[in-house]
Amino acid sequence: MKIALAQTPGLINNIPGAYALMATKAAEAKANGADILLLPEMYLSGYNIGPQAALAQAITAEGLSPAQAIAKAHNIAIVFGYPERVGDKVANSAVLIGPDGSILLNYRKSHLYGELDRAMFKQLGTEFPLTELHGYKIGLLICYDIEFPEPARRLALAGADIILIPTAQMEPYEQVAKHVIPARAYENQVYVAYANHSGNDDGLSYIGLSSICAPNGDILAAAGRTETTLYATCDKTTHAAIRKADPLIADRRPELYEALGVRGEAGA
Repeated sequence: MKIALAQTPGLINNIPGAYALMATKAAEAKANGADILLLPEMYLSGYNIGPQAALAQAITAEGLSPAQAIAKAHNIAIVFGYPERVGDKVANSAVLIGPDGSILLNYRKSHLYGELDRAMFKQLGTEFPLTELHGYKIGLLICYDIEFPEPARRLALAGADIILIPTAQMEPYEQVAKHVIPARAYENQVYVAYANHSGNDDGLSYIGLSSICAPNGDILAAAGRTETTLYATCDKTTHAAIRKADPLIADRRPELYEALGVRGEAGA
């Protein structure tokens, strides 16, 4: 399966424009042989828009029909972030739409970053669902989620082959893109694709540095800071060989780690 990752500044508070750009990126990705297009966190509305704009633009997953039409028209799966309305609250969500236009997966960000996130998003995710596409089991995380070992490990233990991560990573957190993303791929033996914004957004300076990493931690494709599209292919034979050569998941001793799930006192 071939992944296309679009690192783009997108559009702020312009959902019709974001859909138009999505259609352009989908056509480009499909023309280059991609099976799935990955876009950044809160792609549909822009990320740093504040709580009032986030609530005003929030929609339910069932309201994503323009994106579904784009996926179906180009016969390509699409993953992107958007503000999801959950009652009178907003979740920072990501959706995976299949090439037939069906919604295969909807994920809500489970770890909020600082006051910027907490002001906008009052509905947190608690589930880590998987879906299957072209014979691969796929899970989603969003930005800050991947900076914790547990969400990616939970997906890996549930059988994930690929983790797709829309993000809005800003300065000065280059170490996440450069070091954490390849490490998560290696330690969980999964493909990891990390799609960031580029440019600036009302005072936030995005670092770019999107990447697609192999299950052995190799970086298959990497971006700089400017707008670009990355491509990389997931290969089942290579994936199986990596897992056989270094059976990290099978060699775990979970009975030794149970205490890590218990919240300790500060400084403990």
